[in-house]
Amino acid sequence: MMRNVKELVWDYGIVIIGNFLLAAGVVLFILPNDVLTGGVAGIAVALFPIFHIPTDLMINALTIALFVLGALTLGKQFAIKTLLSTICYPVFISVLSSSVHAIEITDNQLLASIYGGVLMGAGVGLVFRTGASTGGMDIPPLIVNKITKWPLPTLVLVTDGLTVLLGALVYGVEAALIGIISVWLSSYVIDKTMMFGGQATKNVMIISKHQEEILQVIYQDLGRGATILEAKGSYTSENRPVLMVCVSKKQYPLLSHEISRIDPEAFVIVMDANEVQGYGFSYLEEM
Repeated sequence: MMRNVKELVWDYGIVIIGNFLLAAGVVLFILPNDVLTGGVAGIAVALFPIFHIPTDLMINALTIALFVLGALTLGKQFAIKTLLSTICYPVFISVLSSSVHAIEITDNQLLASIYGGVLMGAGVGLVFRTGASTGGMDIPPLIVNKITKWPLPTLVLVTDGLTVLLGALVYGVEAALIGIISVWLSSYVIDKTMMFGGQATKNVMIISKHQEEILQVIYQDLGRGATILEAKGSYTSENRPVLMVCVSKKQYPLLSHEISRIDPEAFVIVMDANEVQGYGFSYLEEM
């Protein structure tokens, strides 16, 4: 029970930190430079010249309105997971807007797009790591996904693209091109933040007649284990075991060299594995 409480407190802390980084990216870089980006911040920037509603107020209003829409459409579980973000994000936007309005970090739209995208991506990525949502413009894609079953990543990309397109109609094509940089960087950093803590490795599949010799290299020289998969050649109908082994990137050249030495005719497939966890792949063990 105590462990569950600690995990809950940790997750809540991460959600709060994530929303702070998201708000900081918006207030320090996006809003002062009218950068067209995804999310409610992008909509607020795009609509300001039309309605002249202060961007921080519009962000807060859209965040709350979309939360209510999501709660009604997506159910109680969604509402519980998103409530903390819906409270924290508008509060951080308001506090930061009132306290750092005199601070000018940069008036270069390109730099603002880059650093704003990185900060927002890190913030959203941290929130996603806990299984929660930042609310806002995450909600329309979730609703459409529930109704149509269309792929969620595609819907998110379309939503952000439409937001930038809306801004292009007001600010012009060049502003939209700068905004796309922010959208792409934010998406990239979200992915990296969610994967942080795992270790990038190579997943190697080996078919060879000299299986035992290669296994000895894996055991003795690399200090790794391997999995033997039963396979059958479609053309020859012969049973051919496949060795599957995960090695760190710095170990792969040695494995590749030894396979070529033992069996030049070995059939080898190498794939990048974004994350591997477990014995032999923790940071300390690799050090």
